Amino acid sequence: MEQIILNILEALRRGETVDDKALVKLIHAEARREGADKRDLAKRRLLPFYQRVKREESARWAAWNVDADLERQLLRVLRMKPRRTASGVATITVITKPWPCSGDCLFCPNDLRMPKSYLHAEPACARAEQNCFDPYLQVSARLTALSQMGHATDKIELIVLGGTWSDYPQGYQTWFMSELFRALNDDAVAGVVANPMLARPGISRAEAGRLLDDAPADALPPVVAERRERYRAAGIVTDEAELASGVADEQGRVDAAVGGYNRAVRRLYGPGTPWGEVTEWQTATMEELERQQRINETAKHRVVGLVIETRPDAVTPQALTLIRRLGCTKIQMGIQSLDQHLLDINERRISVAQIERAFSLARLFGFKIHAHFMLNLLGATPEGDKRDYERFMTEGAFMPDEVKVYPCALIEGSRLVGCYERGEWRPYTEEELLDVLADDIVVTPSFCRISRMIRDFSSDDIMVGNKKPNLRQLVENRLAARGDGATVREIRYREISTAGADLDELTLDEEVVYETPVTHERFLQWVTPEGKIAGFLRLSLPDRSFVAAHADELPTGPEEAMIREVHVYGMAARVGDQGQAAQHHGLGRLLVERACQIARDAGYTHINVISAIGTREYYRHLGFCDHGLYLQKEL
Repeated sequence: MEQIILNILEALRRGETVDDKALVKLIHAEARREGADKRDLAKRRLLPFYQRVKREESARWAAWNVDADLERQLLRVLRMKPRRTASGVATITVITKPWPCSGDCLFCPNDLRMPKSYLHAEPACARAEQNCFDPYLQVSARLTALSQMGHATDKIELIVLGGTWSDYPQGYQTWFMSELFRALNDDAVAGVVANPMLARPGISRAEAGRLLDDAPADALPPVVAERRERYRAAGIVTDEAELASGVADEQGRVDAAVGGYNRAVRRLYGPGTPWGEVTEWQTATMEELERQQRINETAKHRVVGLVIETRPDAVTPQALTLIRRLGCTKIQMGIQSLDQHLLDINERRISVAQIERAFSLARLFGFKIHAHFMLNLLGATPEGDKRDYERFMTEGAFMPDEVKVYPCALIEGSRLVGCYERGEWRPYTEEELLDVLADDIVVTPSFCRISRMIRDFSSDDIMVGNKKPNLRQLVENRLAARGDGATVREIRYREISTAGADLDELTLDEEVVYETPVTHERFLQWVTPEGKIAGFLRLSLPDRSFVAAHADELPTGPEEAMIREVHVYGMAARVGDQGQAAQHHGLGRLLVERACQIARDAGYTHINVISAIGTREYYRHLGFCDHGLYLQKEL
């Protein structure tokens, strides 16, 4: 591998561009010269090799004569999956343990190895299972992988998935969040041994689990080694065969509709089981959590966003207050449809009125709203889905900040299978699905981001329906083929991503304004002449009379504006690195200053910001002070 690194460095010194195609040629040439397997010299192994030499063989690394600028160029060549941090932040998704669910939707999978609606073959779920659903272990594994792939991990967005967050006991919620922060504060990054998928080619998930279990204690961060041993001693298994056999009987009964998911989960994970034993110590106090949060304010890996998942009927002022104290800044909310008939026959057990109230409360508390919206539910039609989504995007009671819009997938074990077998439900054809999604993209406004168009299910798990992972690309191709000049305004389509931004060409667009039942919303965005977006801010100006009338439920006053989100794009750079990314040129500060001016001109006396734990210091430097659940500035 050393020769490949040296060849790359030499090409970079000559001013040559080393893209993926050129890198493959270098790897293949060296493999032929050494008579080696190309997979042993694959790109994903080069960066861990470079990092190990730099860390452990200083004389050897010094002989390569790599200065800071050359190293930046080298890391760009070796970085795996650069889009992972293209939005400016490194994302870590973690999964909570299986737990009884307050809902029982017709289409939901019932995989007893997972929280309701998730499948053990989904990438994040597989990682969680190998790490005993432990938040510390999951963060450590992802930090290690992101570091080995060359991504900066100073700014982290934590996404906590696993169904309805408030279904879990409050002690578990507090412990889970405390451990997330603690892993980041401890800098729990290990070497290749903690990410065995990088160790050698062709390794199976089961083998990867055994390698990690057998790793010597001194090769892992101390808490990782201790925690894994604690689960092992309790009888928690991570071997694939044992995991499958452990739930087989109960899974068979659930799939045959003999017993429900919740009853089976209580038997498998409740009192008297190994999971029941570990539940006794999976609890923490709010004081412990707040101590970890204070440390994280200036830690090496700072939390700049924290997301939980819930249902509209679980959104109450009390729940939002707790969620905010835990450090959350964004809520993922399963909506699925605004058609009450569809909600009812799919057994969602929620009303459109509850959805409206949940959106209003979440906005007034300052949260970003990331909604899930499903197509092709039981009883739906393509034209009905188009109308439903357009209402969702244009009616003031809804209008989410971000959305996952995806087709219903038929998964074995879900109760929808019976509907399919009886001929009561069928998947949309590819033509129908592309037509619906193409229309949906066009009606999505410029303040909303479409984050996904598919669930992360394996094609092997989907019985019928769309199995193509590149659905978004197919939809965008469909739009281009229409030739009707339709403009795509949604955020993800316009992100500058890995490209740089010419600061002299950026303009601040303040024209995106919309009304909700409880706020006047302003969306400020830095845009290029082509309409690409380099950064944005969400400003909520609350309805004073509504806030005053609900003072006993809300954490803010009628004269307080709210900044719900500030985001500047560009490849995530390490704190202190002054690169060319848009993040490092004061665009965020200018957005905040303009928001303050707008709020002041509208007559508000104070402005709050729903700061993440790791951005508190940033806002303090901009003149904000700690104030209850938020940071606040007098106008």
